[in-house]
Parts: sequence; C-alpha cells; structure tokens
Amino acid sequence: MTKGRLEAFSDGVLAIVITIMVLELKVPHGAAIADLVPLAPVFLSYVLSFVYLGIYWNNHHHLLHASRSVDGRVLWANLLLLFWLSLVPFVTGWMGENHFAPAPVAVYGFVLLMAGVSYAVLVRTLLARNGRDSVLAKAIGSDVKGNVSLAAYVTAILLAFPQRWVACAIYVAVAVLWLVPDRRIERVLVDEGG
Repeated sequence: MTKGRLEAFSDGVLAIVITIMVLELKVPHGAAIADLVPLAPVFLSYVLSFVYLGIYWNNHHHLLHASRSVDGRVLWANLLLLFWLSLVPFVTGWMGENHFAPAPVAVYGFVLLMAGVSYAVLVRTLLARNGRDSVLAKAIGSDVKGNVSLAAYVTAILLAFPQRWVACAIYVAVAVLWLVPDRRIERVLVDEGG
C-alpha cells in the first residue's frame, strides 16, 4: 500500500467519525433560542472533539507527507490510531449528554490518552521505517508537545472525579497547545526542498 492510499483511507475514516458526531447533535423540540440552552453541554463537547479530530487530521497529513514510505507495521499502527479516534463520538456524546459528569470526563480523557499514545506509536513506527536520518526524524525531534500532552491527559483523568472542571480545562488547554501550528515538519520539508 502506498502512503497516499493510507492517507486517503485515514481521511475517509476521520470524515465518517466527524459525520457520526454531528449526527448525534439533536434538534431542540422548540423554536425559541432558550430551547438551545439544554443542548449546550452536548454542543460544547462536540466542539472540543471536532477540534481534536481536526488536530489529528492535520498532524497525520504532515506526518505522512514527511514520510517516504509505509509498511505493514505502519498500517497496523495507523489502524490503532483510527480505532481510538473512532471512539471519540461515543465518549463525546456520553460526556455531553451527562453534563460533564466525572466518569464520562475520565473516560473521555482515557480515549484522548490512548489516541495520543497510538499517535506516538505511529510516529515511532514511521521513524523506524523511514530511518533516523530521514526528513521525518529531523522534523519530529524530541516531541516535547506530544509528551506534555500525554502527561496532561493522565493528570486530567486522575482529576476527573474530584475536579471534573479542572480535567475539562486540561483537555481544552491541550487542544489549544496543538492549535498553535506546529511548523517543525513544514520547516524541515522546505529546508530539504520537499
């Protein structure tokens, strides 16, 4: 399988995941603006998850763009990432429908943690395939943002029961951290003429 085909498959899965999430948004039974208020937790959890999926889509694109080739190990690592991302609609809906109750907030964090771990596995698998002297290896470096994110998810999961709003704030903070464009791969590709 070519890396283009892998990227197209992943794009399709992420598009379906986002579609499933948006289909879970229920239309209010009234016509007044006030009828939207009870839907606020569902909508806020949707927005947060949409941002996360957008971040993964963007970084996945850059990751594969900087890679020369893929192999069977990369395909399995990619499927592991897609598995965890496919659970985002479920935990998003559960968290929103239950107004950010502690257990759904903790499970939401667990899915984010496992997606982050899976992304790290995908990166390491691609590095093994493409070599330590590859454009990808130069671009990734020590991956401080990735490691900080994983630590933040663990912290949020542990705080979900005693301080669910702090846990939610951590999820938002990690998303904001990744919304700031990570130019490592783009910068290296330009330097390498790619």
